[in-house]
Amino acid sequence: MKNHQGSAILSAPLRRLERLELPFVLIVFSLIFISIPLSLGRLGLSWDTVNHHIYLGWVADSPRFDKDYAAASTQAYQFPYLYWPVYKLAIYGFSGQAAGVVLATLHLFTVPPVWMIAKVLIPAQGAYAMSMRFAAVLLAFMSAVPLKMLESTSNDLLAAAPFLWAIALALHSIVQPAPVNDSRITRTALIAGLLAGLAVTFKLSNGPLAVLLPLLFVFCSGRWASRAKWVVLCALAVFVGFIITYGYWGYQLWLQFGNPIYPFYGGYFDLLRNWTGMHQ
Repeated sequence: MKNHQGSAILSAPLRRLERLELPFVLIVFSLIFISIPLSLGRLGLSWDTVNHHIYLGWVADSPRFDKDYAAASTQAYQFPYLYWPVYKLAIYGFSGQAAGVVLATLHLFTVPPVWMIAKVLIPAQGAYAMSMRFAAVLLAFMSAVPLKMLESTSNDLLAAAPFLWAIALALHSIVQPAPVNDSRITRTALIAGLLAGLAVTFKLSNGPLAVLLPLLFVFCSGRWASRAKWVVLCALAVFVGFIITYGYWGYQLWLQFGNPIYPFYGGYFDLLRNWTGMHQ
């Protein structure tokens, strides 16, 4: 009894500490992210910056189909609204350092889902487990590629944020012990799918990963019929999320070029163009 009480007394501060784990991670990484543009005193200007980052933000502000053609090569027709913050920061005269702080702050949306994934993979309690989860998140962001993005106008981390959230939610469903809450996993599958669809809108290159995402729900506990339902619902949500968020821009490309994902895979839309009487 004494040992049990002692263990309870010792675990109470640890439980309070675990509740503060994610806020602590966010504070640390906000300082790390913001320190990069602050320490450099500028924001790096890459080829992508001068080629299409600012230009696409301009397109988001004021479509230019009647004025430009391939002004930024094939990148001129990407979904432009993710580039709007960079454009606004530029035209409002933010210094490179200040713009870098704003963009670094936006990139913090990627930190919680990475921590959630670490929590699934390292579910143990205690100080050691918390330190390992922190180390996992640190390793995820402290490689050369994410660090390079934090000192430039790159939005790849921001484009990955919805998909990271989708993966984190799906993985949390997988580790739910039986008997599972059917309605909760159904909601999770729908939300994860919608987020993955948004990620594809941000970057079409996220498409192959979004197609595979619903298969994660095969590994949930529960009857096979339930698992099949979650896979189908998640797949439908991916499609709906993409149509809702990409639809307007895709429609503009369709009107101009007869291809909603112009300039890619134009031949796949020949039948649809012929059926609708659309001519390129």
